[in-house]
Amino acid sequence: MSGNMTKAELIDEVSRVVEMTRKDSEVIVEAIFNSVVQALHSGDKIEIRGFGSFRTRRRQPRVGRNPKTGARVDVPAKRIPYFKPSKELKDLVNQDHKAENLGLV
Repeated sequence: MSGNMTKAELIDEVSRVVEMTRKDSEVIVEAIFNSVVQALHSGDKIEIRGFGSFRTRRRQPRVGRNPKTGARVDVPAKRIPYFKPSKELKDLVNQDHKAENLGLV
């Protein structure tokens, strides 16, 4: 697969791998996403061993500029979601690249 994977494609892949109906797979994927969002909203950290962790970071208030007019705009403080991949995930993502660099592929 190349390019970006959409949520619909993820649902199709889950359906294929676990041999479930697409509707059942959609319920599972939605439940996972909703659980992550709810945990982050509550200020919790989610850690999935071998994959990574999700948490929120706090952005301080700042003064920005409207790119169209150049006017100053007060940007309030906010929380942003942050994902930190695990070492295992990083290694898996770069596995083919290492093999290519060594001339093994």
